[in-house]
Amino acid sequence: MTIQVSPSSIPDSLLDRDAFLSDLLSRVTTKKEDGWLQDLRDGAANWVRHSVIPNTREEEWRFTDLSPLKQVTFNNVEAFHGISLQQNDLILPEVSQRLVFVNGVYAPDLSNTKNLPAGLIIGNLDVLPGEVVEEYLAQAEGAKEVFTALNTAALNDVAVVWASKNVVVEEPIHLLFVSVSGESATISQPRCLVVAESNSQVSLIEEYRNHKDTEEAVYFTNSVTEIWVNENAQVSHTRVVLEGDAAFHIGKTAVTQARYSRYSCDAVTIGGKLSRHNLEILQTGEQTETILNGLTVIAEKQLADTHSAIALNHPHGISKQLHKCIIGDRAHGVFNGKVFVPKPAQLTDASQLNRNLLLSSKARIDTKPQLEITADNVKCAHGATVSQLEDDEIFYLQSRGIDENNARKLLVNAFASEIINLIPIPSLRDKLLKTVVSLTNK
Repeated sequence: MTIQVSPSSIPDSLLDRDAFLSDLLSRVTTKKEDGWLQDLRDGAANWVRHSVIPNTREEEWRFTDLSPLKQVTFNNVEAFHGISLQQNDLILPEVSQRLVFVNGVYAPDLSNTKNLPAGLIIGNLDVLPGEVVEEYLAQAEGAKEVFTALNTAALNDVAVVWASKNVVVEEPIHLLFVSVSGESATISQPRCLVVAESNSQVSLIEEYRNHKDTEEAVYFTNSVTEIWVNENAQVSHTRVVLEGDAAFHIGKTAVTQARYSRYSCDAVTIGGKLSRHNLEILQTGEQTETILNGLTVIAEKQLADTHSAIALNHPHGISKQLHKCIIGDRAHGVFNGKVFVPKPAQLTDASQLNRNLLLSSKARIDTKPQLEITADNVKCAHGATVSQLEDDEIFYLQSRGIDENNARKLLVNAFASEIINLIPIPSLRDKLLKTVVSLTNK
């Protein structure tokens, strides 16, 4: 038996208070209102007040030191108006449907929600009745993790994508979250809710970018995306993080899959002083399919952490995961992937592989693929590899007339392209490949 104790039931004198979290909460500005949304915020804020920032003594944060984050005083910032998507090369010409949030605030003048297919609803919280949103928003597992709760406590607006029953959306939807910093360090907390009702299909491009004037600015993006894939529905999800060199990014993707559903995620993280992606998959019915592909590219003294957890609780589930890291200079990559296969999940087929390419002798990777299996009739495998550019490969290319520098670029591009080429938007693929080359040449 497990007894859960709510922080609200514990005397304040017995609780640790985290000064950093308290300061962030004190700067949260939300419109006070009656009803379920305010209750949701208040409950999350109460949880945060009685929580602490994770440290390296905790197993889940063993290799990711958040002390640089705690040394910065962050201020909330309102949306900046007057920015141009074209000037910043943020628009995807192949995609017509677009939601844009600037510092977590909906920017309708930069978005495009016209000519939507019947049964598709996209926008912010205003597009759906409150009782409909209440059924899903902040209801996914893991809602009380400290950064997720902090996001909920500051919840002002939400990017909403709702595919009704039997609706097949052919064209991807672009969810663009732009960070524009002010004179001091700022924090924004974007939120996204995606619901694919039974027998529907939808494709998403979720992108986090800094404004061109924010390259060297210090800012913190604390994002949460909840995706509900109902019975026999399909969601194809591309998640791209391209942050500035001094930025902090902590993101949660919580996916709940009903029976016969299919979910795929191609996640690319490039840059940022410190970044972490928590990817959590919960299977709530049998015969689901989950495909996860990831790429992390970092250099200099950057740190990037990917933590994934896949809970396969029912029979006949399929899970395939490949995560690749390219690490240069003194950068530090972290991968921790867990797949849970309890006894009811018979006939599960799960595989997990982490491949890492170190571009310098001082680059570092900590990798920990994990399978926890108690079912006795399954097909499961996991593994990790760590390598450097092979001298004989470089020599071979040189023997074909390619100089050493371009040979290295070619090999790095080949390693990254396996993931990037899965992205369905050509202009985004090209942009990412160019960014990989520029970052690995620093």
